[in-house]
Amino acid sequence: MHYAFHKFWFAFNKCDTEQETRGCIARKGAIHAEGMASAQQLIGLVKSHAEGDVERFFDLAMQLSAAEEQKGHSRLAEQLRQWANAGRTPPASRIPKLTPIAAPRGDLAQFLVASYPSERLNNVIVPATIADELAQIVVETRLSEKLEEKGLKPRRRVLLSGPPGTGKTLSAHSLAGELQYPLFSVMLHGLITKFMGETAQKLKLVFDAIKTTRGVYLFDEIDALAAARGDGNDVGEARRVLNSFLQFLDEDTGPSIVVATTNLAEILDRAVLRRFDLVLSYDLPDASSIRLALERRLIGFSTERLSWKKVTDCAIGLSTADIISAAEDAARRAVLGDRDRITTSDLLDSLERRRSLQGLGSGGNAAKFKSLSPQGSQPGPSVSGKGWGRRKTTE
Repeated sequence: MHYAFHKFWFAFNKCDTEQETRGCIARKGAIHAEGMASAQQLIGLVKSHAEGDVERFFDLAMQLSAAEEQKGHSRLAEQLRQWANAGRTPPASRIPKLTPIAAPRGDLAQFLVASYPSERLNNVIVPATIADELAQIVVETRLSEKLEEKGLKPRRRVLLSGPPGTGKTLSAHSLAGELQYPLFSVMLHGLITKFMGETAQKLKLVFDAIKTTRGVYLFDEIDALAAARGDGNDVGEARRVLNSFLQFLDEDTGPSIVVATTNLAEILDRAVLRRFDLVLSYDLPDASSIRLALERRLIGFSTERLSWKKVTDCAIGLSTADIISAAEDAARRAVLGDRDRITTSDLLDSLERRRSLQGLGSGGNAAKFKSLSPQGSQPGPSVSGKGWGRRKTTE
């Protein structure tokens, strides 16, 4: 549009020879003599250009071209038509190709994937204490300059521990969404290799990106990198990789936030725990959060006659992700059966199917996962809340 406007104006005012100059003066004088009609067209032309209204700009340019044609100024009228049409369909070479500003390139593209999450913290069902800590991370990041004035830094290294499906990965997505940062997921299968020294070199590339490209960097299921040294399966290369990882964690992460998740807290090396500013322990949902997850997912269906006690008792031991999947299963069956009401038996059957698919027993499942409480190290608070806030769904 900007390009077309200047070309149009140039055509209207172009006077190469003395004769053309006299002609231009005569034409402009004629326009002025005709009154406010042409003046209003010019005002409208400039206004449509400023507002980016291509169609309005084209219509007004064609009106001016027709007016010049009626005055016998055929050459000027033709020029106006040509530039009006050119402005409507600008050359393809002038249209820039949009490139994601944070897309990893080169070697990084093999083990770093960028996304732009839309989730927010209120989309995650987690204990209220964990929700408060995540919200505090957002506040600290947004007000980092205020902290730095007093010699403080926001917490930028966060470890999330707990059973699968309890909201750890979604929490990382929600942090990125709240801060409007890109989320960079580190693909460990592309990062870890069998060749000596290569994994450490790739890790360095990742941490160089962490320092230079602001974002939330997610090391999902970090156990492969951070398992304790000295176990029966330990080899020299594994120790070197872990030592490199610890060294990189010690360095300043710049403006970025590093989030790591683990399902197996007990196998992590203690040295890893000390590198994180905040350690949060996620648990399987209790009865109130189970009901909240089901109610949210079943919005649009009638659940008034559900026996919530039976449903929540049946769901104990399942993760939030499993509960959401069971709700969707019951909803699909209701829709295909031309029903808008979800019955207690619908949910009980779906929950049992989900339990059998996951290979879970009837009770004591939470005990299979140990809460992470790094005694003897004080990187930050370890949170394992009992009260559940109003949040949404899964890992």
